[in-house]
Amino acid sequence: MRHTISVLNTGGLQSDTSFNCDEDVSVLHAMIHAGKGPIRHGCCGGACGVCKARIVSGDFYAFKPMSAVHVSEAEKKGGIVLLCCVQPRSDMRIARG
Repeated sequence: MRHTISVLNTGGLQSDTSFNCDEDVSVLHAMIHAGKGPIRHGCCGGACGVCKARIVSGDFYAFKPMSAVHVSEAEKKGGIVLLCCVQPRSDMRIARG
């Protein structure tokens, strides 16, 4: 199934942007492939923490563990994730972590 991922404008000059992401693809991979979003990335494997973002709304599946060095348990409870480690399960709204 395919979902729409909206990257919210976090105060910069760019307006909100969106892209599509299939359920079997990481949100980061879909964002890179679509050439969308202001969120930076590094290793794409969950180790560097550069793609840290906040899930504002929507459901997701963490298909691989997120480094506790980069995302604490408290942050996870607040919707903070590494986009390379999650796949959508509904339409989502995300913002820079």
